[in-house]
Amino acid sequence: MKYLVMVQGTQADYEAMRGKETPHAPAWTEQELQAMYAYMGAINDDLAETGEFLDSQGLAEPARTRLVARDKDGNTVVTDGPYSETKELMAGFWILECESLERVTEIAERVSRCPGPEGLTEYPVVIRPIMDGAGDI
Repeated sequence: MKYLVMVQGTQADYEAMRGKETPHAPAWTEQELQAMYAYMGAINDDLAETGEFLDSQGLAEPARTRLVARDKDGNTVVTDGPYSETKELMAGFWILECESLERVTEIAERVSRCPGPEGLTEYPVVIRPIMDGAGDI
């Protein structure tokens, strides 16, 4: 079965990764950032080796997000982010093909151990099965 494995973050987290401490996130050093990239790269390499890896991407910061919706009259409303009503957004993802929910849970647990600066907010890693067709609803 295919799964979407998501990591979350906030605008403050992206700013912290650029070295700017905020009240909500400690500043990352270049060494901490490189350790995080190496850790995630090792996960990707291991998953590619097992054949479970289909895709992964880091997403741009919430400030570069755009929301397209309809108002009550059916008019298109376009808003640039970040959105004050939203705390965490998806910061990155993997699409994996795993034999079981237990296996993808093991992978998510490994992702949750990613290194970072002391005081880093730890968000849950979210697992969502990907539906193969209308019969999955």
